Amino acid sequence: MFTDMAGYTALGQKNESLSLALVEEQRKLLRPVFGRHNGREIKTMGDGFLVEFSNAMDAVRCAYDVQRASREFNISQQGDQRITIRIGLHLGDVVESQGDISGDAVNIASRIQSLAENGGISLTRQVYDQVQNKFELPLESLGTKSLRNVRAPLEVYKMVLPWDDTKTIQSTEPDRRRIAVLPFANMSPDPGDSYFADGITEEIISTLSGVSGLNVISRTSVMGYKGTTKRVKEIGGELEAGSVLEGSFRKAGNKIRVTAQLVDVRDDRHVWAHSYDRNLDDVFGVQTDIAKQVSDALRVKILAPEIDRIDRKPTESTKAYTLYLRGRYHWNRRGIEDINKATEYFAQAIKEDAKFALGHAGLADCHELLATNWEIDKKANHERAKTEVAAALELDPNLAEAHTTRGLILDCDLDFKGAEEEFKKAIELKPSYATAHQWYFQILEAESRWDEALKQIEKAVELDPFSQIINLNHADYYFSRRDYEKALELTKKAVELNPNYAIAHFQLVGTYARMKRLDDAKREAKIGVELLQGAYPPILKRMEALIAYFEDNKEGLRRLLPGLEASLGEPLAATAMEIAGYNFYLGEEDTGFEWLNQSYSRKESELSSISHNEFFDSVRYDPRYRSLLKRLGLEQPSNVLAFI
Repeated sequence: MFTDMAGYTALGQKNESLSLALVEEQRKLLRPVFGRHNGREIKTMGDGFLVEFSNAMDAVRCAYDVQRASREFNISQQGDQRITIRIGLHLGDVVESQGDISGDAVNIASRIQSLAENGGISLTRQVYDQVQNKFELPLESLGTKSLRNVRAPLEVYKMVLPWDDTKTIQSTEPDRRRIAVLPFANMSPDPGDSYFADGITEEIISTLSGVSGLNVISRTSVMGYKGTTKRVKEIGGELEAGSVLEGSFRKAGNKIRVTAQLVDVRDDRHVWAHSYDRNLDDVFGVQTDIAKQVSDALRVKILAPEIDRIDRKPTESTKAYTLYLRGRYHWNRRGIEDINKATEYFAQAIKEDAKFALGHAGLADCHELLATNWEIDKKANHERAKTEVAAALELDPNLAEAHTTRGLILDCDLDFKGAEEEFKKAIELKPSYATAHQWYFQILEAESRWDEALKQIEKAVELDPFSQIINLNHADYYFSRRDYEKALELTKKAVELNPNYAIAHFQLVGTYARMKRLDDAKREAKIGVELLQGAYPPILKRMEALIAYFEDNKEGLRRLLPGLEASLGEPLAATAMEIAGYNFYLGEEDTGFEWLNQSYSRKESELSSISHNEFFDSVRYDPRYRSLLKRLGLEQPSNVLAFI
């Protein structure tokens, strides 16, 4: 790879001190990028670099990251203070002598660099042949070029960068069938009825999500607009929705009034509106009719099986349904106290109607979150979740929420094949159910089915753009691919959605650390620990061990290991898989595999990351690692071997 700063000579003649400062700034910017892609800096030549790579894919990815980094740097700079780079890539044999390299390949790379546009990347046919169909961005032929001091003409390509499309982009109209259901306003005399208004909102979203012709934005992303004074057009723009459904709910005794109106975002025009005055026990009929009217107004045909599901009454008991809505209100808040309250409400709902499938599904959700997210009575809660989800599906075999929860349960049992079947079924039943897409992504990521995984997590983000956990999963995709710049960008976005969510800060710890930004990693670790340590003391030692690992502090890590082992099984304590990884790092391979087998016996959900987790790079060729991979039903992805 040859790099060159465009306009450097002219700048040096005009302002020598600025040009020298800019070269130094460029070196600080580019050198970490070279390192992340295994590039070996051979030398600097004034404003340029000569860099060598062991394979073409590393070189191409590095070239793209260099241009992305310089573009991000330039956003806050003006005029002559911007860094504009041209890059040339060629593949060939070199002669190495005293730390330098020479030969025709080096000469050609320097000539190719001069053919690149300002801010662009040129590469030869030799590089193209190695990376075609493997690299994500288009590579466009520039034809055959004659190069100075090179005998035979060479075919040259350019990398088409995402921000370099010179075509005039027409502003596209928002899709009318992408719909946001805003939180229904509670107009009841009793402010405590707000849970019912939220419940109506959630159930309309749920019902519409079962219509395959609609793209319905999830509850998490719309609830932030509760009580907002923003105009519909502004909200539609933020959510990229073409249609918005808004309304109100009023309850007085056993009577309810529900108003709803569908608005076309493009011209702020009412497409449909209606008011319903009903008895409380007819609330299901209201939700069903709204779904049908909205679909009809948007000219979306509801398929026969979908009509059957929409028309099905979930329970004959209004009291059970009311308790269920209270449960969902608390479950959606996700904290431990709220999950415990939700558990009580779902249990009461089932007591009122033992055949209420949604109540059983809600109870399963509570137990599985307590087991997996919070690691509280893990085994007992996991078994209770299995019992409740089985009851839900026996009562309603086509309940998408229950299939999704069963998928998560099977995932935690390390039954990836069974989990995939459940997620596919859930998505078939409710195409706009973001959680099903999100959890399905986790299976595909575990199996290193990268293209499919990206498709599912991007769909989840599309359906629920303001969900913090879904955005963190999106970041995790790039983290697993070891694209730490992109992972950092998406993780920061997720943290902004809720700065008080400790897990998001811990995800930043790993990302910063792998980028060699240890001060930033320590800062985020401290924030996360402060948010959790009062309730979960083991989190402090867990983070201290992680920082020691990243600091290459082997003695410090050895001192911390006994404490990690002693707290195994406590909520938010280090897992057996982490302890195994630390032992591999310390060179204690036999002990590491003992802990890894314990992780498998405990069915730790973290094991799903084993095929791409850097903890295991040093043992991937060990037969014991291969044996575990086989027991998990995971294949060794070829791209991971390239990291070793």
